Amino acid sequence: MADPARTHDLVVYGATGFVGRLLAAYLADAAPAGLRIALAGRSLSRLEQVRGELPAAARGWPLVEADSTDEASLAALAASTRVLATTVGPYVRHGLPVVEACARAGTHYADLTGEVLFVRRAIDRTDAVARDTGARIVHACGYDSIPSDLSALLLAERARADGAGGLREVQLVATARGGFSGGTVDSIRAQFEELGRDAAARRLAGDPFALSPDRAAEPDTRQPRDAGPPSRTPDGRWTAPFVMAPFNTRVVRRSNALQDWAYGRGLRYGEVMGCGRGIPGAATATAVTTALAGFAAAMSLPPTRALLDRVLPEPGTGPGEQARARGWFRMDVDATTASGRRYRATVAGQGDPGYAATAVMLGETALGLALDGDRLPARAGSLTPATALGSVLVERLRTAGHTYEVVET
Repeated sequence: MADPARTHDLVVYGATGFVGRLLAAYLADAAPAGLRIALAGRSLSRLEQVRGELPAAARGWPLVEADSTDEASLAALAASTRVLATTVGPYVRHGLPVVEACARAGTHYADLTGEVLFVRRAIDRTDAVARDTGARIVHACGYDSIPSDLSALLLAERARADGAGGLREVQLVATARGGFSGGTVDSIRAQFEELGRDAAARRLAGDPFALSPDRAAEPDTRQPRDAGPPSRTPDGRWTAPFVMAPFNTRVVRRSNALQDWAYGRGLRYGEVMGCGRGIPGAATATAVTTALAGFAAAMSLPPTRALLDRVLPEPGTGPGEQARARGWFRMDVDATTASGRRYRATVAGQGDPGYAATAVMLGETALGLALDGDRLPARAGSLTPATALGSVLVERLRTAGHTYEVVET
């Protein structure tokens, strides 16, 4: 497991941030004894404070000072560890130097981004380098987009094992209870700022295959819209647009393409938010749709964005411990195959999905990269959770208490 040429097996970069602290606390409880973990960030004094508040297993972890604006410090950080898990966002502002340092050093990397523009740029700048060095660069290792990515993988594997053909129509219906942190809001703000000033970025964000490894090779398959009016599923549930769909859907399509379209070249994949049944469900779906449209419009314009900044959470803040514990998520993913057979994947977990559950997801991704190298798919470069870790990550998350199951319907 240990590499004597590297001081650490796993580094948490951004450990003083809201989600970074949650990740560090999870690893202190979940990592096996002997795994060499370190905490990294811009301020040693703040790192010392965070370390002192972690479970006892973390009290001896080394501290590393590194700054995303200091290329030399990032190069040294990446060269010192086998795996780096970063929570430093917005990634479109701060993330590229970190990815580049890991790709050059052959260091496995995992993040929590939900930003299409950042991932596209990271692919273009680091994929070839990482394939040469053997680094696994794994984006979207939290609620964005592990449940979506792994459920599609499991559905495709089950259909293949049954001889049912490739996936054709797949729709994820998400329900959850959770909150927002200042870091999430800052990430959303950064994306809207860039989209507002760059027409090319807007075109890229609107492309359903924006993260494809080979855009020209993608099949001419019309994909479901990321947003629209309230609608109903075949079993009568009202749905509204899902705020994470514009990112998650592109990650799933990238996973399909990276595996030579093993899920099916005719795959149509979409995501919506479940709002319930009957009149209450219709009212909720209408309210959510209206609220999301209003929020997007307000974030698109500098004056209204400035007004929202006065009431939205500030970076470094987020849901309290009790709120995180009360949270939960569930995703029901219905699939129809080329032969007409139907399957449903269910992914679920306890804890606020964007924070408590995300700390589990990123933590198990990082542990998988650090401990399970011999069992992982033989791939390097810019990857997704499904293509970098696949069934190994599913097993880890099941052991951690999350549900991943597929049944034929």
